[in-house]
Amino acid sequence: MNAGLRSGQVAEAAGVNVQTLRYYERRGLLAEPERSNGGHRLYGEDAVTALRVIKAAQRLGFTLEEVSELLEAGRHRHGRPVAGLQERAAAKLAEVDARITDLATIRTALTAAVEAGCDDLTVCASSTCCPIPFTDLAEENRHAGPCC
Repeated sequence: MNAGLRSGQVAEAAGVNVQTLRYYERRGLLAEPERSNGGHRLYGEDAVTALRVIKAAQRLGFTLEEVSELLEAGRHRHGRPVAGLQERAAAKLAEVDARITDLATIRTALTAAVEAGCDDLTVCASSTCCPIPFTDLAEENRHAGPCC
């Protein structure tokens, strides 16, 4: 049996904790490691690379399920067209763009609320000059008067 890296060494090299390493192993994101004669897990350098790939994909917004699917697609591609990184990255990019649009809308509403001096959510919701979009939902309770 080749000498390998123990759990703590792999975790440290990849910048994760040992519990994360074991969790990814249980989820099938990492292959079952060999065992030493004493029963210790022994990983190859490829485990460090795999952990780094998983963490990088998560930072790009992929869920662990999506990471698992990407890894699986890469393992079983064998020249066949499988939805891989290009297609999934394009889909993730579309999701990110949609979130950016939503966040810009939220930012605009919050900026307007701060500039309007809104201080009480309940009072603001019933005010005609409240810039927060929920004012339409409280139409029956609207009253004219100073904002918030």
